[in-house]
Amino acid sequence: GTPRAVGERTQDGALELLSCERDLAEERRCFDAFADRCPTLLSYADAPLRWVIPDLAGALEIMIELGALGDDAHLAWPAKRKLQVPKQRELGDLDLKVGSGTNWLSVDASLICEEGVILSFRQLIDDRAGRFVKLGDDHFVALSEQLRRRVDALAGLGSLHDDGLHASPVMLPVLEELAADLADPKFDAEAQSRLERLRALAATKVRKPRRFTAELRDYQRDGYAWMWRLAEAGFGACLADDMGLGKTVQALALLAQRSALGPALVVCPTSVVINWISECKRFAPTLRPQLLSDAGDRAALMQQLGPRDLLVCSYGILASEREALAEIPFATAVFDEAHALKNERTKRARAARELQAGFRLALTGTPVENRVDELWSLFRVVVPGLLGSKAQFEDRYANPIARGEREAAGRLRSLLRPFILRRTKAQVLDELPARTEITLHVTPSVDERAYYEALRRRSVEVVEADPKKKRFRILAEIAKLRQAAVDPRLLDADAAPGGSKIAALLEQIQALRDEGHRALVFTQFLGSMALVRRALQAAAIDHLELDGSTPAAERARRVAAFQGGEADVFLLSLRAGGVGMNLTGADYVLHLDPWWNPAVEDQATDRAHRIGQTRPVTVYRLISVGTIEEKILALHERKRELADDILDGLGGDEALDLDELMALLA
Repeated sequence: GTPRAVGERTQDGALELLSCERDLAEERRCFDAFADRCPTLLSYADAPLRWVIPDLAGALEIMIELGALGDDAHLAWPAKRKLQVPKQRELGDLDLKVGSGTNWLSVDASLICEEGVILSFRQLIDDRAGRFVKLGDDHFVALSEQLRRRVDALAGLGSLHDDGLHASPVMLPVLEELAADLADPKFDAEAQSRLERLRALAATKVRKPRRFTAELRDYQRDGYAWMWRLAEAGFGACLADDMGLGKTVQALALLAQRSALGPALVVCPTSVVINWISECKRFAPTLRPQLLSDAGDRAALMQQLGPRDLLVCSYGILASEREALAEIPFATAVFDEAHALKNERTKRARAARELQAGFRLALTGTPVENRVDELWSLFRVVVPGLLGSKAQFEDRYANPIARGEREAAGRLRSLLRPFILRRTKAQVLDELPARTEITLHVTPSVDERAYYEALRRRSVEVVEADPKKKRFRILAEIAKLRQAAVDPRLLDADAAPGGSKIAALLEQIQALRDEGHRALVFTQFLGSMALVRRALQAAAIDHLELDGSTPAAERARRVAAFQGGEADVFLLSLRAGGVGMNLTGADYVLHLDPWWNPAVEDQATDRAHRIGQTRPVTVYRLISVGTIEEKILALHERKRELADDILDGLGGDEALDLDELMALLA
């Protein structure tokens, strides 16, 4: 019914409420209508129809929403206290000035407010709560969301000083993009000259190098031209195309084009050193490939380098010859499978940073595998200064992304955009055959399950018994469980039962062979390679093998043999056989055991699913039911999200903490 109140007069004439009848349905309707017009309140509910706003930014946001309600909302203030939020400032109110120092750019951004008040860049950063900047006691100015995001993006480009922001010269293309929709951005003469050169390079038609024999696809020509323009501008680059899209041939085109400028260096995994030499001879006859290896006189070879020479070495040789290589002024340095540089503390990463090179190029299909800070280490090599110091990168990007802040991931993508090029197979290869992925669940035998469960229980006891070394113990016990999930014989060849997964693999291979298919089999354990080898031999199935101990020349011979039709099965270790090889002779890929990161497995799969493949490719992952392998598979989606979020979308950091590691033992 109608709300009704009952009260009585006190001695001083005031009305004291004794009781009331409430219309709860009407109250709810009014509340819903109020919440629709003041949505920020919903984040601060303390009790039904009661809100407590502890932070200044939230209070100011709600003030703006309440102010828009007019007479429908009444604001009561303490005596002589009233927060003031004047008209919101928009992107057009931002005044941007960019100047050129000796080795940096000076960036000054100020905000024009009412009554001639001008806020400096430092005030916009230091005196801010959310999107509100303090003008004086109880007096604030509101930034539009677009303006706030732009100020944050500018602040992330360098270090803040009293005279503004100091940024690396590599930030100029990013600054031009951030200034594009401002009312009147001002670049000094030197910065304008650099920008005009960048625009001229963007308009230049780039021709394929003379006598370069490879027929480049349209997207490969675009990639080559993109690299050439960045090289001419004095920047570095990261070509992050999907595996199998021909990053090597695009890089060779650039190396041939720049060969007259001086010697070049290619650093790559040992498994693909011979491939670089052979591809260079095949497609770039104007280059003189030279192998820097364990054999021969390295010092003499390095001293004789000149224009058109292409020195090829492994990451191991790069580290061991760090000082000698750092003395050579290379025109171009290429880092193949550049995720090898993801740990900035390694000798190889340090050696890569110390190289002299007019242009630095990273080639990797997986610039992010596990953690966002892998990008910092990689770009510290190829575009020094782009991502700031380690502390700045963690504060601006890594830590916010780990907390799930989508805006930080967006700012990082915008910063990387001029220097990283990524095309997926789906985008550029309409003619590539389909790829189908299937998970085969293998049920262990009763004895295998009993062995695994006993091992798991013992692992938990071992970990809990030594809290000081908990993380180390967990990793050691997880390694045992992963092997037991493949086959208990990997841990106890004499006493342990086993064979279910190997038997399932063999059954699948026999069925494929009978239907005329050929397969790649990947595993990460040398012990499981031995078990599979014995099973294939017992079944009289011809096969080839490749692991980390296979010499480079023999690797090349075995790859050529398989591509030529020899053997029905190629058995490979995941790390040694997962990069840099063309194995399109297979149309089936079988992963005997899952690796932590799906990007590593995808790289291996792309040995078969790449340019040159004419048949559909089917991928089988064998997973032991009731084991740690099922939990690793669940991690795969999270790992894929991390890479997609930085390169394509949004998301968070996925390093495993102690609790997550313990969950794998549960």
